[in-house]
Amino acid sequence: MKKFVMAALGGTLAGAVVTTQVAGPLVAQEADNQTTVYEQLDLFGDIFERIRAQYVEEVNDKELIEAAINGMLTSLDPHSSYLSPDDAADMRVQTRGEFGGLGIEVTQEEGFVKVVSPIDSTPAAEAGVEAGDFITHVDGESVLGLTLDEAVDKMRGPVGSEIVITIVREDEVEPFDISIVRDTIKLQAVRTRIEGNAVVLRVTTFNDQTYDDLEEGLEKSLEELGGIEQASGIVLDLRNNPGGLLTQAIRVSDAFLDKGEIVSTRGRDPADGDRYNATPGDLAEGKPVVVLINGGSASASEIVAGALQDHRRAIVVGTKSFGKGSVQTVMPLRGDGAMRLTTARYYTPSGRSIQALGVSPDIVVEQPRRAPNGEEEADARPSRSEADLRGRLDNDSLSEDEVRQIEEDRAKAEKSAALRDEDYQLAYAVDILRGFSALKPAEE
Repeated sequence: MKKFVMAALGGTLAGAVVTTQVAGPLVAQEADNQTTVYEQLDLFGDIFERIRAQYVEEVNDKELIEAAINGMLTSLDPHSSYLSPDDAADMRVQTRGEFGGLGIEVTQEEGFVKVVSPIDSTPAAEAGVEAGDFITHVDGESVLGLTLDEAVDKMRGPVGSEIVITIVREDEVEPFDISIVRDTIKLQAVRTRIEGNAVVLRVTTFNDQTYDDLEEGLEKSLEELGGIEQASGIVLDLRNNPGGLLTQAIRVSDAFLDKGEIVSTRGRDPADGDRYNATPGDLAEGKPVVVLINGGSASASEIVAGALQDHRRAIVVGTKSFGKGSVQTVMPLRGDGAMRLTTARYYTPSGRSIQALGVSPDIVVEQPRRAPNGEEEADARPSRSEADLRGRLDNDSLSEDEVRQIEEDRAKAEKSAALRDEDYQLAYAVDILRGFSALKPAEE
């Protein structure tokens, strides 16, 4: 018994010796790191005092410190930033769905402000601002060299006031100006319409109201159609949707999934990762789903598109999405300010990160630009058929009800064709759902 104890004790002593030998350099290294950090903080204090004492003009201490904090955060990535008390209050209002401004979601690229997407039915969208546009000047002043928050501040102003932004667009040779009148932005998170027998759910943002609006809109549309069995399927339109709340993206994905993972997040510490799974219940009751995306679909939109695509629950149509695969956490700070910090990356159910890559559609469909009206009219040709000929024979094989049904079906098809001129990508999605319906067995 004594030998066992001694052996154990000997092992403990040996371990202690080894640990001491390794820990010595580590402790010394940690002490050196702490010294370096304190030296750098002393350097910051020296610079701060010299600016206060010797800068050519008197400076505001509070603004100087906030600028330093924001500079530290924005050096990490384009989505981390400091929110002043006013900005933090504005952000809280935005997530509730109403705020003042132009109606655009922006990021920063190569020093310029880049439009992630204009928001539907806002001054920016109606003025013709497009996803992918670069804003180089605001009221004639260059935004090059400004932080994103500083550039956004320049675009803010009283409701009803006018602003002129200079745009650089990929397929335009010269920059051009767009005049916009600021307005109160009231976001309707989901707009619903019926095209043919397809329910179109246009999701413009992911705020507190998104899932509730989607559920209510889908229910009303299905009642209008006469029930879920009359619907050919669902078009979930996420184009130019800049994202929003992660919780809402999860709920919208869950609306069309019965089981399985929706999204996972992984931070710096593997133990901090989260995994979100679907719960039983599919609002569409298994009906086909087509998801529309484009370069303005970002963040929460990409979570939804990626989840439904990975589960083969939806066909994704359009063009490659924006590629924002990171999660930001808003942390309250003293003085009513807040810090928006990137804390994790998110991954689709198959384990892929879409950071900087985006979601690739299953079917790539570009949205063609409208041709001038004159060209469209010149191409129009009146069509004639057997039915237009005088003295033509009647069709004697069909009843009046059958003829009426054929004419109604033809009218729906012609309406769908007309939709291609208005929104080619949406028309393509509706046609896909019509194709699914046509493949149903006759007994159904």
